[in-house]
Amino acid sequence: MRMDQEEEDKGMASLLAARRALRAGVEKSRALSHALARTGSKLEEIQGQLPAMEAAVRPIRAPRDALEGAGANIDRAVGPAAAVLKVFDAVHGLEPPLLAGSAVAEDLPGYLAVLARLEEALHFLSDNCGLAAQWLADIIEYLGDRNLADTRFVSDLAEALSQLKNPSAKLDGGLLAAVLDILEAEFRRLLVEHSAPLAMQEPGSSDPSSIAPPRIPASAVHKLSLILDRLAANGRLGTCTAAYADARGETVSASLGALGLDYLHDTTDDAQALSPSVQLWGRHLEFAVCHLLEAERKLCVAVLERRPDAASSCFAEIAARAGILDFLKFGHAVSDARKDPIKLLRLLDVFNSLSKLRLDFNRLFGGKACVEIQSRTRELVKRVVDDSVEIFEELLVQVEMQRNMPPPADGGVPRIVSFVAKYCNQLLGDQYRSVLLQVLIIHRSWRKETFNDKMLVDAVLNIVKALEANFDAWSKAYDDVTLSYLFMMNTHWHFFKHLKCTKMGEMLGDAWLREHEQYKDYYSAVFLRESWGTLAPLLSREGLILFSKGRATARDLVKQRLKSFNANFDEMYQKQSAWIISDRDLQQKTCHLVVQAIVPVYRSFMQNYGPLVEDGSSNKYVKFTAESLDKMLSTLFMPKPRRAGSFQIKHSNGKITSAMTGLYRSASTLK
Repeated sequence: MRMDQEEEDKGMASLLAARRALRAGVEKSRALSHALARTGSKLEEIQGQLPAMEAAVRPIRAPRDALEGAGANIDRAVGPAAAVLKVFDAVHGLEPPLLAGSAVAEDLPGYLAVLARLEEALHFLSDNCGLAAQWLADIIEYLGDRNLADTRFVSDLAEALSQLKNPSAKLDGGLLAAVLDILEAEFRRLLVEHSAPLAMQEPGSSDPSSIAPPRIPASAVHKLSLILDRLAANGRLGTCTAAYADARGETVSASLGALGLDYLHDTTDDAQALSPSVQLWGRHLEFAVCHLLEAERKLCVAVLERRPDAASSCFAEIAARAGILDFLKFGHAVSDARKDPIKLLRLLDVFNSLSKLRLDFNRLFGGKACVEIQSRTRELVKRVVDDSVEIFEELLVQVEMQRNMPPPADGGVPRIVSFVAKYCNQLLGDQYRSVLLQVLIIHRSWRKETFNDKMLVDAVLNIVKALEANFDAWSKAYDDVTLSYLFMMNTHWHFFKHLKCTKMGEMLGDAWLREHEQYKDYYSAVFLRESWGTLAPLLSREGLILFSKGRATARDLVKQRLKSFNANFDEMYQKQSAWIISDRDLQQKTCHLVVQAIVPVYRSFMQNYGPLVEDGSSNKYVKFTAESLDKMLSTLFMPKPRRAGSFQIKHSNGKITSAMTGLYRSASTLK
């Protein structure tokens, strides 16, 4: 029984083990079924790719002897191709340091060193990639010709290789272009960071050398030069110089714009109105050329030191943006102004400014890139010289032509006398003498003639002497001879006083000046004798002292003489009240002489014979007291504001212009 029970237990255990094994098998079957279901789609995809894979490996199915024949050719092509691929890998390895945003600003030399490695790699690829691709193409052609590979495979591979053989292919995937863009941005940043407008110091500054301090630090200039070299080496010189010209041109324009250069575009044709602008123009042109553009030229050479042609063209662009041509146009505007003596002074100012800057112009604008500036400058110099000489040579003729013009109605000094004396003295003064001489020498040299300082002095002295010769002609134009005496006294004294102790006076000599002083004294004496000197005899005592026929008869003689005196005095005073003596000292002296000629005689006459007419009718004969006569005569000949006379200037073109636009207008402005 016990044995049977043990056997039964063993059978049950076996049955349970079999059940467990069966269940495990079922579970594995289910898992395998699920796995097969999941891989079914992948098998279908693999099955779909089998034709292509079959085509790809078809060369392997080629005859063994054919494959063995192609092996040597394939080995020769794969070696160079493998080397090219290694360089491609190296190029990709350079991307992180080259594309880092701050690397170029933080360590420019290190950045450029990495760029040099990239350029070297690209140079290798440029030289070898096409050759390796050609060898591979030959192998593909070999395989295709012998049907050792699928036709579609051969075609796709040939197309890919053709792109590698294309010289314009971007072998670096655009990495070099991106790096050059970064360098351009850094180039512009450096320019902007160190481009600040320069202010012009006022005249008389104690330290002229500090007007143009270093515009950009040497370290920044070195960086700009390094960057430009790399950009130029990669075909971006034009872009780089354009950016440079933009930045520096804006800086120079801002420096000049702060000066207020609107006057450069003034359209007036009045040389007198242009006078203040001409003075500014000379200072501003000197600042622009000697300080701004001089510094820009040096900076261009420093940055573009290995490219002189590019430096010249770049500087020319900066000069154009600075408005140097506008400065020259203003000089032409002065030449276009109406012709008058003041225009000659302004033309000499323009010439003097250009002459002082001649060496600077030649140095800065002497290159081919500045040919327009050279041409405009030559044109301006020629116009200034021609116009200056034309006006100067006409001065003598203009003075002589005034001989037929009427003199001032009040006997005063003609404005032309005052003007010519000052004007000629100014022409021979320190400011203009050497400039005018230089202009005349240049002009005569164009005509193969000579000129010297003595000829200039003689020409100016002839103008003064021609004016002196006008005095007699003008004096004869007066109907009243007494007024002509006053005019000659006025004019000779004015001439003497305004030429004494001047350059002109020294050249004319003391004897010539004393002659005018003597003429003044002569005409003063004649004027007094022929005018006021005729009144004193009217109060003569003749016939009164020895008269013995009675008081009534004496009274009648006194009345007659007072009446005659009063009538002649009134007439003379009314007439001469409209006359003037321009010089204050001469006016006072002349009035004093008139008073001395009249008042003492009148006072004595009235003291002796006045009682004879002191009755109810005394006001009829005694119109003045000695004091009232003194007061009236002391206020004669006072200068009055007066308009310019009819004096005119006739130009060589035949047109007549009023004196106020010529000599007369200029007289009050000379300094």
